[in-house]
Amino acid sequence: MTAPPARVIADDAEALAVAAALAEEFRTGAAERDAERRLPRAELDRLSGSGLLAVTVPAEHGGADVGARTLAEVFRLLGAADASLAQIPQSHFAYVNVIRRQGTPEQQKFFFAELLAGRRFGNAQSEAGTRHVQDIRTRLRRRPDGSYLLDGVKHYCTGALFADWIPVLARADDDRLHVAYVPSDAPGVTVVDDWDGMGQRTTASGTVRLESVAVPGDRVLPHHLTFEGPQLHGAYAQLLHAAIDVGIASGALAEAAEFVRTKSRPWFESGVETAAEDPLLIQRFGELAVQLRASEALLAQAARSVDAARADLTDDTAAEASVAVAAAKAHAARTAVETASALFEVSGTRSALDSSNLHRHWRDARTHTLHDPAHWKIQHIGRYVLNGTRPPRHGLL
Repeated sequence: MTAPPARVIADDAEALAVAAALAEEFRTGAAERDAERRLPRAELDRLSGSGLLAVTVPAEHGGADVGARTLAEVFRLLGAADASLAQIPQSHFAYVNVIRRQGTPEQQKFFFAELLAGRRFGNAQSEAGTRHVQDIRTRLRRRPDGSYLLDGVKHYCTGALFADWIPVLARADDDRLHVAYVPSDAPGVTVVDDWDGMGQRTTASGTVRLESVAVPGDRVLPHHLTFEGPQLHGAYAQLLHAAIDVGIASGALAEAAEFVRTKSRPWFESGVETAAEDPLLIQRFGELAVQLRASEALLAQAARSVDAARADLTDDTAAEASVAVAAAKAHAARTAVETASALFEVSGTRSALDSSNLHRHWRDARTHTLHDPAHWKIQHIGRYVLNGTRPPRHGLL
């Protein structure tokens, strides 16, 4: 059965309205999907059909070309509703950016049309058992006709199971990084749903095996060129991670408040009739709200910095954007974990019941914030403030 054409979103305002409506829709059933590990195929089809996955397509190619601030808010809204659903398209947008940055006019024309039609990008970038996260051993071997053979094994491949195209991070014969855009059903591609993380259970962040996969030359982009000048690849990707963390915290706080208002009992020494009147709980909710508002403000400031750097990309504007995003991400990670944990502190014993599945917020926060260590972000912020040292161009800042 052929899917109906995807909606084409016109501007930032429409993107935010669509995201808010979808978030409300996705919030219903999020706890059950997590508890049963029921993969959100129908929800992702709704996301594709909504046009949200194409909102960063440039205007000259028919897209809305929304700014970073709008996209961060889209991810915050989705993350507050269902952190797994929000996580699935994070790499999608990172690899749309690769096409914007390094794609030829022909590659851009082809892939932007795919995006506007509702096609999804997954990812195959991380590898397990190597020396570190940037030790990429997947190989692209060039053939005499200009095409490539792709071999390797990738892990933590969020979204690959649901993708039309899988962008694969690999090293070519010159040992430089490239991205190969591979159809998910190409011969030699195997996607294994073996993700068993305690959190973000329905992201299907499993394994992708690539065995002598034939890749046409025009489906390979020179990603290494991205890092040879000022760039926003890392800032953009990390901004979306920060938005997911802020969303998790927002969702956890809202659910905690609803639980206290409707289900919690007051402590007998408080002398009040309802838990929502307990001054100690009121104090704690106020503290958590202040922390969340700070994370939201840092996220908005970081997004503005990314938008400003995109309009005038220099070493200085790129560094400022990376530092602003690093600050937002470090703060949001702490806020997400603390708020999702405090949910139980303020809600009481009943909140720990499996039947409520409120612990999904903490599991999601704890799992998602492991993507990259916040203390290294603090290090780079400190070096920038104290010594004026610009952050490195490695794509994770």
